[in-house]
Amino acid sequence: MRAVTKPRDEQARSIFADLGYDVTARGSELLAERKWRVVHVTTFEPDDDTPESGKYRCFVTWEEDVEAVERRLSREDPEYEWAVIGVVEDGDYEVVRAPEAT
Repeated sequence: MRAVTKPRDEQARSIFADLGYDVTARGSELLAERKWRVVHVTTFEPDDDTPESGKYRCFVTWEEDVEAVERRLSREDPEYEWAVIGVVEDGDYEVVRAPEAT
């Protein structure tokens, strides 16, 4: 059981706001907008259904789930550009970028 100080969706909102994005809620996900870019931000567990739409997507998960989420996205090879953010309870995070197309 995690001792969570801040839910992942709040951490995701904070991260993108700190990066200069305007963040709004849209159903179960967030939209982070800056200039011409709109990023669909989804809190994600390794066994959640993978969204099918969007040009840019960011999946926010716990730090210990990052590798499983990254493997799953690499295997499924969705049509959008994606990144994974692994968060820890203290608010720290690490960004994992999508693999480069070959």
